[in-house]
Amino acid sequence: MTDIVEGPALAALSCGKPAFLVVMLHGEGADGQTMVDHALNWAPTMPKAEFLSAEAPAGADGVKRWFDAADPEGLAKGLAALERFLEAALAKRRLPASHLALVGFSQGATLSLLAGVARPGPAAAVVAFAGGPYGAAPSIGPDGAPPVLLIHGDADAISPLAAVRETKTALTGQGAKVLSMTRKGLEHAMDDDGVIAAGDFLTEHVVHKKSAAHEDDHDHDHDDHDHDHAH
Repeated sequence: MTDIVEGPALAALSCGKPAFLVVMLHGEGADGQTMVDHALNWAPTMPKAEFLSAEAPAGADGVKRWFDAADPEGLAKGLAALERFLEAALAKRRLPASHLALVGFSQGATLSLLAGVARPGPAAAVVAFAGGPYGAAPSIGPDGAPPVLLIHGDADAISPLAAVRETKTALTGQGAKVLSMTRKGLEHAMDDDGVIAAGDFLTEHVVHKKSAAHEDDHDHDHDDHDHDHAH
């Protein structure tokens, strides 16, 4: 498998060396620019963070994907490639693992979620849009899991709501702090309110780390009925 490479990035607005790194993983068939565009909404409240998109390798059909779902070892290969990428990205910026956050959509969410909760350190936060573990059981690393935000549409036929809830149950059963947001009528996509919620979550857990007690107060489902976007 071809290695993952750095894609478009949004430099820290503070103009100095970044204090945090937010790595973003696009969906199958998309590219890194789609994720960087969303980061424009998050940068103002995270001026010391660099937002870096990772670019998945293209398959024989020219489509960029993080793993081949038809390959029994595809997901493991994708996770190994992502781990190499993350280690190199952190080393290049001389940042500790605790200053890393992962954000992904669809297949990118799968890798962000599985890699993010398993990394030693642990990472500062994980946000997964419309992604599940594709049958793989999420396994928390030896140092515990970062706080996780799962955002999903209840009309998503590709990553069904039930599968995402199973993921939350599996993670909370291992002691992870998981917040979920269900978007009414949303299919397999990212919408404005989900992007805003992700920015708030990243700002809270990456830049302004809260106490465990505060996280416990928010360990439940949020169903947003007032600002739903039908797609």
